[in-house]
Amino acid sequence: MLYTIIVFSENLAGVLNTVTNVFTRRQLNIESLNVSPSGIEHVHRYTITTCTDEATIRTVVKQIEKKIDVIQAKFFTSDEIYVMDQALYKIATGRLVQNREISKAIRLYDGKIVEVNATYAIVSKEGLPTETLELYHKLKGFGCLLQYVSSGPVAVTKSRREELMEFLELRQEEKRAGEQPLDL
Repeated sequence: MLYTIIVFSENLAGVLNTVTNVFTRRQLNIESLNVSPSGIEHVHRYTITTCTDEATIRTVVKQIEKKIDVIQAKFFTSDEIYVMDQALYKIATGRLVQNREISKAIRLYDGKIVEVNATYAIVSKEGLPTETLELYHKLKGFGCLLQYVSSGPVAVTKSRREELMEFLELRQEEKRAGEQPLDL
């Protein structure tokens, strides 16, 4: 089964290596990995997908959460998150001009031509990972595809609660409670 792990960590060198080593030790392949700043200053967000079973994913997440610079790690199934992918396709301009079906396919798949020159055109598409792959296969079928790159999925939870914010607020309260002067 495909699982998505969302990890929040401090923005420090070496954290990515520490996190990916957990997968290496378990001989798990990372299907996709996206690292970006989160909505919290100095906190980064890792979105990792991997195929495994539930027992293994639970163990992996526990091991990741034990790492010193990791703030929080959680795993999700596809029905618990909303996923989006961004893809760029570099296609031959000559083929695009010769075959009107190519531009029709780009529009049909909600792609956007963002640059055109004499040699190539750049098409941008965002959507579900399956949708970006469908356009890839369609363009490849036309024989016009020169390059393809995908951002890998980014995901947000469908939960009404923002667990990271709740966790950080609780941590802050505990820190304040520990700083209270003792009554003698």
